[in-house]
Amino acid sequence: MSRIGKLPVVIPAKVKVEVKGRNVSVEGPKGKLALEMPQWTTARVQEGKVLVERQGETARAKAMHGLGRALINNLVRGVSEGYVKKLEIHGVGFKAAVQGKTVTLNLGYSHPIVYTLPDSVTVKVEENTKVTVEGPDKWAVGLVASELRAYYPPEPYKGKGVRYVDERVERKEGKTVQ
Repeated sequence: MSRIGKLPVVIPAKVKVEVKGRNVSVEGPKGKLALEMPQWTTARVQEGKVLVERQGETARAKAMHGLGRALINNLVRGVSEGYVKKLEIHGVGFKAAVQGKTVTLNLGYSHPIVYTLPDSVTVKVEENTKVTVEGPDKWAVGLVASELRAYYPPEPYKGKGVRYVDERVERKEGKTVQ
């Protein structure tokens, strides 16, 4: 039995979970998300909890059992609390701005970088250098944050670039004059 898969997912009071065959839809205050269960797994709602079951005892079925439970837990947590990733921009003249569904980054290139946001994700910018990515879908929030970071990852010599708030950049010593 999968240690993760056998744990039930508790449904908060404000969240509604609906299971139709292998499709699971979750609706809450932060939005609505849907999921097709992985192969060899099924889900059912019972007494305010979602239970995930597997069909078979193969190693692959056991792995999908835990995966299915984790995905449903992410959906329930996302529509009730939401997910947040925070980024910092370091560098002279480096800044970010949000206008509607686009994020404009000035990162020292000859042109500004314009990034279009997906519908489920919102971005806030404070002090031109602190970027907050929020949304109910864990995967989409992580994808947007990683794509924004990828435009100018932190470099080890001066520490310039876009980094996560809790990221530690190992600094290197530059060349010395002899």
